[in-house]
Amino acid sequence: MNDTPHRTPPSGGDIKILLVDDRPENLLALESILGSLGHELVTAASGEQALRAVLREDFAVILLDVRMPGMDGFEVAAHVRLRERSRDTPIIFLTAAGDGPHQTLRGYAAGAADYLTKPFDPWVLRAKVGVFAELHRKNRQLKEQAEMLRETAGVTPRMLEELSNRLGAIEGTLALLIDQSGREGPVGRLERRVVRMRAALDAVRI
Repeated sequence: MNDTPHRTPPSGGDIKILLVDDRPENLLALESILGSLGHELVTAASGEQALRAVLREDFAVILLDVRMPGMDGFEVAAHVRLRERSRDTPIIFLTAAGDGPHQTLRGYAAGAADYLTKPFDPWVLRAKVGVFAELHRKNRQLKEQAEMLRETAGVTPRMLEELSNRLGAIEGTLALLIDQSGREGPVGRLERRVVRMRAALDAVRI
């Protein structure tokens, strides 16, 4: 069996979606349903092939068949979650009709973002995948903008850590003031400013 994942070139953008199923006809159906989204579709016919793809590339979402020979979908998900870069990648489990609720619970326990039963509504599947792809795109844009901001300002991770520590000391002192005098007047205004500063600093650090 060819272990090289098949891929459908994107019609726009560079977002990648991984489709995992041991049945070729199911993979073809998924490609047909999701092709109109315009993203790059990478297919894997086994759990092992899927893990090799995850090691090489980052995906916006993984559609993962539960029942596969050898390594099943739950085992694949467990390995995906062990890798730091793919730990937060959304996984949509696909299972056959007739599987009991224990399969659904096991899927969510394995880190599933969603769970669909075959045969599924193509419109529902396309909508769910589209949402995850858009979230991936926006998160990537935020990271790129934060990196550009750090480079433009000449701010290093060490400087950000020092700022965070200093702000933490201010937050500790502010908590004592609030315990003693409440949030009225200047203390309340200072607290609101510190909260905004922390949110801005955390956004840049992320």
